[in-house]
Amino acid sequence: MFHFNKQNPEVLFTDIREEDHTLCDGRPFTVSPDTIEDFRSMTFEDEAFSLVIFDPPHLCRAGDKSWMKAKYGCLNPDTWEDDIQKGFAECWRVLKPGGTLVFKWNETQLKLKDLRPLFPAHPVCGHTTTVNLKTHWILFHKTEMS
Repeated sequence: MFHFNKQNPEVLFTDIREEDHTLCDGRPFTVSPDTIEDFRSMTFEDEAFSLVIFDPPHLCRAGDKSWMKAKYGCLNPDTWEDDIQKGFAECWRVLKPGGTLVFKWNETQLKLKDLRPLFPAHPVCGHTTTVNLKTHWILFHKTEMS
């Protein structure tokens, strides 16, 4: 949702789904990734990327007709902690030493403080955005020793 150019050849967009939706205001919305991947178990080689942006679903409760679920996906309410921890481990695995991991999270339902124990390392820095300060951007750096 935040890419300026969805056709940028330097970006590999992955998602677990490929879907077409009509949003509540009638606009079409398409999820059309470059590759289908499960963030908990990706097919990429170890240390394949210098930059990884991890923007997992941030909802764990949403109805079948929810436009938020259609746009962003939904975590399983019973396994979200394990899923996010596996996602971090996979992002860290595919990140080259010296690389950067950017994590985006919205606290609509799950608080950032509950995710902190799942982080793969100590963040370098972070920033909150939006009027209600519920969206967080957190930056990690994978050192040569990680």
